[in-house]
Amino acid sequence: MEPMSGPYLIRGSVSLPEAELMWRFSRSSGPGGQHVNTSDTQVELRFDLAATEALPEVWKQRALERLAGRLVDGVVTVRASEHRSQWRNRETAAVRLAALLAEATAPPPKPRRPTRIPRGINERRLREKKQRSDTKRGRSGRDWT
Repeated sequence: MEPMSGPYLIRGSVSLPEAELMWRFSRSSGPGGQHVNTSDTQVELRFDLAATEALPEVWKQRALERLAGRLVDGVVTVRASEHRSQWRNRETAAVRLAALLAEATAPPPKPRRPTRIPRGINERRLREKKQRSDTKRGRSGRDWT
């Protein structure tokens, strides 16, 4: 079997530690003919987020909060069974986990600073509104004074 194309970068210089990844393989449904009945191509990748030392503490807390719905006892699980080969499914699962962790550890967006509408723009809008109103009023046959 070819070596994995890791390390899988999360962000910056932080990557998924190969030693902390737990792999499980099982038979996959889908395309593959008779081959699918005999080979364990489905991949389940588990990563113990609560116990890892690979992530900075701030990132870890952020990820634990954001992925709370996906975690089972602090462990995040990713499955892949799109491909017919176990190796490609392993690649897919690892890339998917790295992307998931990158998104979960991203810093929160900067808070929006409310801006004021400049007075000139507001005045122009009201002036144009008045002109439009006068135009429409002028279309009627009655005298509106």
